Amino acid sequence: MNDYVLRTISKESNIRALFALTTNLTREAGQRHQTTGAATHILADSLTGGALLGALLKVRHRMAIKIEGNGPARKSVVESDSYGHVRGYVAVPDLAAQGVTSPSEALGTAGLLTVSKDLKLKELYEGIVHLETSEIDRDLTYYLNQSEQIPSHVSLGVAVDDNHEVKIAGGLLIQSLPPYDESVVDQFADRLQEMPPLIDMLVEGNTPEDIAALLYGDEPYDILESRPLSFRCHCSRERSRKALMLIGADEIQQLLDDMGQAVIDCHFCHDRYVFSADELANLVKELQ
Repeated sequence: MNDYVLRTISKESNIRALFALTTNLTREAGQRHQTTGAATHILADSLTGGALLGALLKVRHRMAIKIEGNGPARKSVVESDSYGHVRGYVAVPDLAAQGVTSPSEALGTAGLLTVSKDLKLKELYEGIVHLETSEIDRDLTYYLNQSEQIPSHVSLGVAVDDNHEVKIAGGLLIQSLPPYDESVVDQFADRLQEMPPLIDMLVEGNTPEDIAALLYGDEPYDILESRPLSFRCHCSRERSRKALMLIGADEIQQLLDDMGQAVIDCHFCHDRYVFSADELANLVKELQ
């Protein structure tokens, strides 16, 4: 099944709820970064959270979520946009070798969650909160309620196989619409607690539509949109070439003399761009 996010609204309760299936994009990200142990969980949950918050953006807007902790995973970074494109990485992808299997243990007991948004204004929007639990869905919930002051509830789920690869992943986001009413979101969060765990519903084959129907129950709601999601990086050989040019002719010549080539690795997708000695020499000539 393809990845997608389902956007719904209930006029009766004045809430919107988003339901995402992110199995393919989180699996691809894990494979690209060769994540193991808790790193697979952290990357999958971060990407799913990014996909859900990205679905709230207007056209051409972009955002980034950075989670930094004092644990062995160090940090995860995810970027998403209004078109359903998501990319991300975890700083230390191999945590199985360290015997770390708990995502909250891997992130640590202290740290920061930062959300940056490019809303096509003069300055970026930035919101920062301390990690409350080092459980990504609960920390995103805390961020939305405290920093953006929108009554919200986030729930994320991922199942991983014995090869440290994602079997299935997804999540949901419930938010009050203006005028904000925290009690309504609490009611839906209580309903969610009475349902089977999100990951169990996903493993059993429930779709975002199925989970939405279970959550709303007898309450009428509208499906506004079903938007495709995908892992997509913006890096390219040409962008890497431009990045090399920014360091200047002297630095490029130094790379040429010392290494005989330049290698640029993308943090987000792990694609590698190798520039030969001839290419570096041509860059030096072009800059001079």
